[in-house]
Formats: sequence, structure tokens, C-alpha cells
Amino acid sequence: MKYIRTKTILGAALLMLSAASCTHILDEQPRSIYEPGFFKTEKGVHGGLTSMYAHLRYIYGQAYFYNTTLTGTDEVTWGQSADGNFKDMDLSGVGEITPSTSRADVLWGTAFSNINTASGIIENASDVGVSDALIAEARFFRAFDYFKLVQTFGGVPLDLGAGVLKFNTSPVRTSVRNTVPEVYTQGIFPDLVQAINDLPVTPRVTGGATQTLARLYLAKAYLTYAWWLENPNNIPTYPQADRVDPDGHNAQWYYQKAYDIAVQAIDNPGPFGLQPTFYDVNLGPNDRNNEILLYADHTESSEFYNGSSLTYANGGAPDNFAGWMMTWNYTDIRSGTNPDGSGPVSSVQREAAQHLGRPWTRMAPTIGAITNTFADKTNDSRYDGTFVTVYRGNWPKGGVNNATLYNANNLPVTPGAPILSFLNEEPATAITYPSGAGSSNIGAGTLPGRADYVVGPQGISRIVYPGLWKLGPYRTDNGTGLGQPNAASTRPYNIAKFSELYFVAAEAAVKGANVQAGKSARDLINVIRARAGKWKWSNSGNAAKVEDNSATLVSQTPATITINYILAERSREYFGEGYRWYDLVRTQKWTELASSYRIAGVAKGDHNAVTVNRTILPHHYLRPIPQGQIESMLMSDEEKKSYQNPGY
Repeated sequence: MKYIRTKTILGAALLMLSAASCTHILDEQPRSIYEPGFFKTEKGVHGGLTSMYAHLRYIYGQAYFYNTTLTGTDEVTWGQSADGNFKDMDLSGVGEITPSTSRADVLWGTAFSNINTASGIIENASDVGVSDALIAEARFFRAFDYFKLVQTFGGVPLDLGAGVLKFNTSPVRTSVRNTVPEVYTQGIFPDLVQAINDLPVTPRVTGGATQTLARLYLAKAYLTYAWWLENPNNIPTYPQADRVDPDGHNAQWYYQKAYDIAVQAIDNPGPFGLQPTFYDVNLGPNDRNNEILLYADHTESSEFYNGSSLTYANGGAPDNFAGWMMTWNYTDIRSGTNPDGSGPVSSVQREAAQHLGRPWTRMAPTIGAITNTFADKTNDSRYDGTFVTVYRGNWPKGGVNNATLYNANNLPVTPGAPILSFLNEEPATAITYPSGAGSSNIGAGTLPGRADYVVGPQGISRIVYPGLWKLGPYRTDNGTGLGQPNAASTRPYNIAKFSELYFVAAEAAVKGANVQAGKSARDLINVIRARAGKWKWSNSGNAAKVEDNSATLVSQTPATITINYILAERSREYFGEGYRWYDLVRTQKWTELASSYRIAGVAKGDHNAVTVNRTILPHHYLRPIPQGQIESMLMSDEEKKSYQNPGY
């Protein structure tokens, strides 16, 4: 993979998509429209709104941006096949984050044109009698993008060339960054407050913006801004600004607002709520369930509406290919066709199924995430509902006709049987690992009497590790074969979940917000933990598992909830979904929790985990402004230098 440097010019509306106003799905029709009169028509307003949902695909599911939200945290490091796109973000001495290499450029290059489209709708839609509810969708997305930008880069421009929050029709080659307080108080809070007032309780289209969604983002924005005002570890900001709110409120006021808004959303959920089990939330056949407030949508029914080929993808937006990154090359596993183990064939073949999918091995979970974050793998269903820990034989689907193969210890296995298992803990009998790839061809070990190859938690490496089940592909057109595993995922990429309201309120409570009866931080966290204790299916066992360990998990919740405990719970709930870097940056816990990690190396058979240290400096808490943006501006060298975040 090569770096592709793109030049970004703020202020031009680049893509509009029109929508039929009476349908319940978004009807996408690409068009390039620049004249302001376009938004003075009902068709133009609907086209602009549709483009806002479409723009999500260029951020969410885009694997290089996905990588920036996880690699370098306590959850994830680089995998064996990683290039600079991934190694640079790890901050472990194998690369360096620079304005030219940071893949946060994906966000910068996508968000501003959408912000400008939103401004065009907000300014002009009322002239054609469009409802306030439709305008509120534009307000939500403008705030949504600004919130993502300010968390990532610090202060960003509110004026794209025509004035603060004004629709701009001419590309401009100069830019001035606003401060963080200005972005929040002028560009995020007002839009979200108005969106809550005007958005419907039930979405106008499937997956459309609602009051509950806007409340979640307003609560998150209040919470994040409160941390910024408090600045407990003296992390620098840019552009430089006093940690003073223009409206005269302090951090505690915003923590309280975050709590109040989140609880209001919990108490007034509309059509949304928690799924009965964690497994249900991320199960492919249950996509678009009522816990998901926002997603970047895809479909297997049409390449046009999917935004990507249904048979093969190259790995670029708007493909949903994030799930490939933490999928290792399980197709390397070999089992013998003969009783002595000879005649090796691929026993786990590439399949378009949620537990398999297309392997890229660019990212890997840290051992600490497996052993510490998910320490309880018995009561808590979230480990089983997050990772693929058992790889089962599927060779007949790939045309291998043998009814039986011979696997670990030359024992026979049949289709559907475990071929490789990642153990929950190190066994009492030591695993016998080969010196290299061994008979499994991946360096997996054996235990006496077991037909499956095994890897213990301390043997997880950059080349062989548990896969990420929750982002795996799901299709209904595989028939009896392997399907289309080389296509990007046709599943929606989940962006916002109802469950996060509990975490936001709990975090605000820990930070001192006055709480309502029955909604203390512990109460709120225990709603999530109680759900985590309910099982309906075991991914590792590939069988129904009706079990309720809620009482056990609730009883184990500490009496006093800390920020670190909330962060651990958030990781258990949202591992691998792109939350982690933002969580660690918001709470200023990145250095404390992610400065080192353990993992084995890149060679098959390497199970000797080592401790890797990271150098996380204060300036890393902001990503650099993309070099393409700097180069595109007609400003002096000194002005360009001052535009860039310090340290880059």
C-alpha cells in the first residue's frame, strides 16, 4: 500500500446525491452541483441530505482511518503485514506520525465538504418550505463532523471562505483555524441543541437522524469539552487558547449537562433500546437493530447502493473494509489428507462468513487486551461476542472432497470441527509449540489428546491471533460455497449505539455530576454489565448457550467506579470498533494506559511475547493537519507553519 497524498481545499461542495422525498430508504443519484441555487429547490435539499448519509462511508469502514482510531492504543498494535499506514500510528519506534503519513487525513478530506453542504441546506432550505425536521438533519451532521474534527485536530476553521458557518461556493486558498472553545460553542452545541428540538423521535428513513441520536452526541460533546476545560494532565491545545468557556461555564457545569442529556435520552428512548444480549448487537443477521442509532450503510442487493463491488474490492473508500485489518491469514492452516499428517491442504478456507472473511493481518490485538481487558471469559459474554477464538474446518466448500482430514497429533477431524483454538488461559499441561511453522503451517501448538491445534494467550503474536468477529462479513448469497470473501463487507458499519448513553452518563457522574436516584455511575454501568452476563449463543462452541450470569457480574462491580474502570468497560463493550483513541485522548489516559504492551513477533512459531514501549508525547494528543491541506493554501511559509499543530 502506498501513501496517497490528497490536497484539500476548504469550502467547495463536492458531491450531492438526490433522494425521492416520499420513500423510506435513501435513493442515491450522484451529481456534482456547485451553484447555491441548487439548495433552493426541494430536490436539492433532499439530495444534500442524502449525501450526508453517504459521506459516512468515506470515514467509517475506511480501514486507514479506522487504524488511526485503534493502533497505538492498549487495544491494538500493528500486525505482520502492516506497512507504514499502520506502523506509524503505533508510536513504538517502527514509524513516525507526520503530516504526510497520518491517516487522519481521511477525516479532514471528507468532513469539510459535508459541513459546507450542511450549511447550504441550513441557509436555503426554508426558502422552499422544507420542514425544520429536515433542516435539523443537516444541523446534526454539521455538528457531527465538527465534533469529530475538533477531537482529532484541535481547533478547526468555522469559516470556509464565505463567513462563519456560511455556505461557500468558491474554493479558497487561505484558512484560519478557530479555537477549541469557539468550535464547540459556535459550531457544535447550537446545532445539536436545535437538532434535538426539531428532529423526530422516529427516523423519517431507515437509519435516519433522530432526537435520541442528537442527544447522544450533545452529551458526548459536553463531556469531551468538560474534560478539555479541566485538562487534568496539562495537555497542550492548538490553536492556543485559555481553558475558559466563552459563556462563563466551568467544567463541572458541562459534566452536569452531559449527565442530564444522556439520562434524558435513556428515559425517552423512542424506538431505541438495548438488545437482549451482547451477541445480538453485532450479529450479522440482526444488523440495523434498535440499539444502533447511526451507521454507514451498505447492502448486498445492489452494487450501486452498496457503493462497492459485490465480488471484489481493492480496499478504498467507500468500501467497508475495516474488518479485514484484524483478520489474520487463517487460510495458511494446513491439515493432512493422510493418517500420518502428510498431504497437507487448507482446512480453513477463505469464506464470506462473519467468523472468517478476507485476511489482511495489518492490525493485531495486544496480549493485554486479551488477558486483562477480557479477563473474565466465563461469565462475561463480550469476549466470545467480540473475537473468533475457534477456527473450524470448511474445506468441502472450497472443493476439497475428503470426508476426513488429520490435524493435531494426527487425529482425524471432520468438516465443522475445531482446527485451531485460541485458549482462554494457559493450560496446566504446557503447550508443545514447534520451532517454526510446524505441521499446522502457522506455528500452532498441540496438547495431548486434542485434535485441534492450540495457541495460549501468552503465545499470541503479530501473525497469529484471535480474529475480530463483530466486524466480520455477513451475506445471504453464499449458497453452499465460500461466497464472495474478496468483496468488501456489505454490512452497515455501526457508528453510534444506544448503549453509549449509559457510559456517557456514568463518566459524567464519576466526574462529579449530581445523579438521579437509581442512576449512579455504578447503577448505569451495571445495566451494561447485566446485559453482558446474558448468553444465547457461544461463538467458540458454535452452539446455543442459554445462560444468565448477570447477578455475578453485577455483584463484582466495584462499589466505587473510577474513570479507569469505565474505560475498561468501554473497551469490553466497543473493542475494535474505533472508539479507543478518542476515549484515551478525551480522558488524557492514553500515556498511562498504552505506553507499553506485550505481543510475540512476526514469524510463524514465535510465541515469545515481549514488552514493547511506546513514546507518547503531549503533542500526539492531536493529529497533524494533513500535508495536502498545508500545501494547498496560498499563504506565507510562516502562516503555514503556524497553521500546523505543534510537534509536527
